[in-house]
Amino acid sequence: MNEIVGTVSRRTFLKATGALGGGIVAAGMPLGQSIWAAEGKVLRVRAASDLGNLDPGSYGTSSFEVMSCVYSKLIRYNPGSEWSWELEAAEQVQQVDPTHIRFRLKKGIRFTGGYGELRSKDVKFSFERIIRLKLAQTYDMGSFDHVELEDDYTGVIVFKTPFAAAWTLMLPYGVGHIVSEDAVMKATKDGGPIGMTPTAFSGPYMLADWKANQYALLTRNPEWSGPKPGFDEIRIVPISDTKVAERAYQAGDTDFTPISVDSLAAFKKDPPADTNVEAKPSLDYTYISMNSDHPKLKDINVRKAIQWAINVPQVLEAAYSGQVEVATGIAAKGLIGYRDKALVPPVGDLAKAKDFLDKAGVDGLTLTLDCMNSTPFTTIAQVVQAQLSQIGITVEVNIHDSSEFYTLGMQSAGARWKDLQLVVQHFTMVPEPFYFSAAYTRDQIGIWNWERFSSKRYDELNAIAITVNDPDERSKLYREMQDLLEESGAFRFLTNGVNPFMYRTTRMQAATDPQGKPLYIGFKPV
Repeated sequence: MNEIVGTVSRRTFLKATGALGGGIVAAGMPLGQSIWAAEGKVLRVRAASDLGNLDPGSYGTSSFEVMSCVYSKLIRYNPGSEWSWELEAAEQVQQVDPTHIRFRLKKGIRFTGGYGELRSKDVKFSFERIIRLKLAQTYDMGSFDHVELEDDYTGVIVFKTPFAAAWTLMLPYGVGHIVSEDAVMKATKDGGPIGMTPTAFSGPYMLADWKANQYALLTRNPEWSGPKPGFDEIRIVPISDTKVAERAYQAGDTDFTPISVDSLAAFKKDPPADTNVEAKPSLDYTYISMNSDHPKLKDINVRKAIQWAINVPQVLEAAYSGQVEVATGIAAKGLIGYRDKALVPPVGDLAKAKDFLDKAGVDGLTLTLDCMNSTPFTTIAQVVQAQLSQIGITVEVNIHDSSEFYTLGMQSAGARWKDLQLVVQHFTMVPEPFYFSAAYTRDQIGIWNWERFSSKRYDELNAIAITVNDPDERSKLYREMQDLLEESGAFRFLTNGVNPFMYRTTRMQAATDPQGKPLYIGFKPV
C-alpha cells in the first residue's frame, strides 16, 4: 500500500534524497523513492521496526506509536516519569461499579474520509470486534463482554468479572484505539482484520503515505478540532539495527532515536552536537529460569544453590556495561507490584550456595544453559557459567536463534522441554502486572511457564489481584506472588533493563512515557 487515506498538497513534497543527509543511504539503508515535505515543522524519527499494521487488535510497538497519532482512545498515557492517564476522546469516564465503566465522548471528534463524528457506536464496534474476531491482542481485553449504548455519545463498558487492568492496559494502550465502524465495514466487508487497509482517522495526524520497510509519513489531520499538535509532519524511518540507527542520527537523517545500551555510556560522555541523551527504566524483565521438573533440578536445594551462586551485579556489568539496575523481581520500578528488594541479595553468597549443594548431596553436577543469540544474553550465559563453576557446577551453554529459542519450553513443539534445564529468559512488558503474572499459573505449564512452577496459592492470588482496583492492595498481592516465584528456587531475577534514547534539542522537546517510548503527539518544536 503506497497511498493512504488523505491528501497532501503537491507543494509539500520533495524527494527523500534532498531531504535526508545521506547517512541512512551510506549505512546501507536506501530509502528508494520516498517523498518528504519541503516546508513546515517536521519531526524526523527512527522506529525499530516497520509499521505493518493499523489494527488495534493486532498492534506492535511501532504500530502503537503511529495509531496513537491517527486514532483516538477514551484515555491515554501521560508523558513523564510516572504511569498515569488523562482523558482523550472521553470528556468523562467513570468506574460506576466493579464490572461497569461509563464514558461520555467529547463532541466534534471527526473521522476523515467523510465518515462523520466519532460516536459511542464506534467504541462498541471497536471493542467488540476484537473479541469477536479473537485478534492477537484479545488477551488485553481481559473479562470484557460488551458495550451498552445510552446515546450517541454515552455508553457503558461491561465486564463479566472485575478487570482492574482496564485502566492501565485495555483503555490507554493498543486495543483502546477507536476505529470508524462505517469505514472498517466498507473496507473489509465484515469488520475483519484491517492490516494496512486504509480506513479513517480521528487523531491529530493522518497517515499520508507509507512504503513497506522504507518510511511512514504522518501529516496534520485537517478535520482535527482538538489542540494543535506541535509538528506539521512526522517522518518515521524503520531501522532495525540500532547501530545503524545511531549512525543515521549522527549523519543528521533523524532527530530522535532509541540507542543501544552498550552505546549509552559513550554518548553520555561525548554526545553529538545539540543532543540530549536520556535513559528511562524499561518494563522488560530478564532472569535465569530453572526447569523444576528436570531430574537434576527437582531438589529445591540445588535450585537455591544456583540462586545464591549468581552475583547479579557482576552479570550486569559484563552484559550491559553497568548501565542497567538490578531487578528486585519481575515488576519494574514504578509498576504496581514492585518490590523494594529481592529475597536473595543481588551479590548472592558462595558459601551459602555450597551449603545448599551439600544439603542436596550433589557433587560434580553438570547442567545446560540455553539462551538467544544476542550479545547481552550470551554474555549473561557465559558469566553465569563461570560463577556456577565456583561451586563445582559445570555448565554447557547452548545458543539459539529467536525462532528456535521460543519453542524450547513449549510442550506443543515436541519433547525438548524435558531436556530444558537453565534458561536465560527475557520478556517484554506493558505497564500492567497481570501481563506477567498469568504466565506462571499452573495452566501455563508447558506454554509460558517453562519453570513448571506450580502453586495453588499463586493461582489464587493471580485470580484475585486482577479484580482489585486499589493499587496499594493490588501491589501487596503481586509482591507476594513474586515472593512465591523466588521461594521456589526456579527464578534468579537479573534486570528490567533500560531504554536509552537521544534527540536533537535544537529541533524538539521530546515526550515519552515512563519507559522511554515516544509519545509523538506530545513532541514540541523548538
